[in-house]
Amino acid sequence: MSIFRRKNSTVSILIIFVFYPKIRYTSCDIEKYNNVRESIMFKNKRRIKDMVIAIVLTVIMCPMTAVAAGEADKYVPKMFSTFWALVPPLVAITLALITKEVYSSLFVGILVGGLFYSGFQFEGTVLHIYNDGFIGVLTDSYNMGILIFLVLLGAMVALMNKAGGSAAFGAWAGEHIKTKVGAQLAAIALGMLIFIDDYFNCLTVGSVMKPVTDKHKVSRAKFAYLIDATAAPVCIIAPISSWAAAVSGFVEGEDGFSLFLRAIPFNYYALLTLFMMIAMVLLKIEFGPMAKHERNAIKGDLFTTAARPYANVTEETGSAKGKVVDLVIPIAGLIICCVIGMLYTGGFFSGKNFVTAFSNSDASVGLALGSFFGVIITIALYVIRRVISFKDCMACLAEGFKAMVPAILILTFAWTLKSMTDSLGAAEYVAGVMGNAASGFVIFLPAIIFVVGCLLAFATGTSWGTFGILIPIVVAVFQETNPELMIISISACMAGAVCGDHCSPISDTTIMASAGAQCDHVSHVSTQLPYAIMVAAISFIAYIIAGVVQKFVGGYVQTAIISLVIALIMCAIILVALKSGMRSDEEVE
Repeated sequence: MSIFRRKNSTVSILIIFVFYPKIRYTSCDIEKYNNVRESIMFKNKRRIKDMVIAIVLTVIMCPMTAVAAGEADKYVPKMFSTFWALVPPLVAITLALITKEVYSSLFVGILVGGLFYSGFQFEGTVLHIYNDGFIGVLTDSYNMGILIFLVLLGAMVALMNKAGGSAAFGAWAGEHIKTKVGAQLAAIALGMLIFIDDYFNCLTVGSVMKPVTDKHKVSRAKFAYLIDATAAPVCIIAPISSWAAAVSGFVEGEDGFSLFLRAIPFNYYALLTLFMMIAMVLLKIEFGPMAKHERNAIKGDLFTTAARPYANVTEETGSAKGKVVDLVIPIAGLIICCVIGMLYTGGFFSGKNFVTAFSNSDASVGLALGSFFGVIITIALYVIRRVISFKDCMACLAEGFKAMVPAILILTFAWTLKSMTDSLGAAEYVAGVMGNAASGFVIFLPAIIFVVGCLLAFATGTSWGTFGILIPIVVAVFQETNPELMIISISACMAGAVCGDHCSPISDTTIMASAGAQCDHVSHVSTQLPYAIMVAAISFIAYIIAGVVQKFVGGYVQTAIISLVIALIMCAIILVALKSGMRSDEEVE
């Protein structure tokens, strides 16, 4: 009966009839045949089922295999983690300073980055710029939160202008602020009070103080400098700020918040920037391109340059019912809501303490939530007081969006350029350079870290990205061997990042300062650069002194006091020299 084990039962039957014609078919034989036939059919069905399952599993596993293979063979550009990774932002910055046109300069930098990444292939360049660049940055939740915050804050400014709150505050300030020096000091004081976040600082100070500085003929370039110099430099030495939270998060294996507090006395760039800014305002010292802008402002031209990106923004005279309270309450409500929003994202209302919640906060989400509720409070206030109608409030939303379009465009281009730089491995390149340099020049290492932080933040336009690259390296080098030098080096990293961010045309904070002052962006960068470089040079020397003092004198307090006092003395000497030079120029004229 072995013949019945063949796959096809019909063929088996035919063979039986051909080769065994004389077989006798009894009922027993037929019954055996049926049993064998059913057994064969059952085995055939089982084999077919196994085959179908195998095919289905193969189809399912193919995409997974392709993904695994894609991860194994992830594309790495030939220029990855080389000096060429820093070329695209350097091209954009150089073109912006030469051509005085920021949009095309940023796009050329993006194009260079795309070409480097794809190996100069047309299709690869276009897809990388479009998918990984513009689409990638605009679909990023953090970036989108910042854009929402910008739009809502622009709407608040439009609402305050429409309601007459800004005009009322300007009239009040005009009665109490009598001089140009007073107007600048008031802007500085407000900037130092709003230390929660640099974005919030830039736009709030700009919207509140612009009528006052315009009245006293402060150039838009100088106003933008005052805003920028009280944004990141204040936030980086404020324990309760989004910057403190960011820095604390990058320190692994240590109490990040405690290290941040101990690093404040060594943050020379931030401290000296505030000192120099206030001293120059009091002594009326201006130099470089800023001096030209200030002279023209006295004559009535607040811009100096022909480029005026905010010239088409309509200035509302405001409602006659507007009062100072129509500006104070919205600003106070916005500050409170933003603080609550940041604490909410950090888990404060879930049981975490204040410091921990602020350290874990998400500035993007917190500011977006805070500005949303700030707008709601502002609209409710104006409608209840019948200052403006609900319809006019809704119209201000679109006006606020229009006012922020230049800042949104520049931010989008700057984020895309940063994406190109990241894809070329700029962070890995700098980390490798720093790792090699850390083995020698221990005394000069804080000064070296400061310079590297400046260059990296200048090229990439991001302070927080610089923190993320350099701080872990510093901690790894000094955590076990020299804790005091670790604190100085961490502070040098923070100071360098703020300095580079302060100087860079593609920095989001610099862009925000231009938007807040409604100043041409390139004018702001070119006039601010000499001031920032002067403070950076003094800071570099101060970090060399700090490294020497720490080695030969030692002690946290002694090192902090000696190096900071010497840095302040250097600042005073330079200020006296600048003032003397200005007097001699006046005598020549």
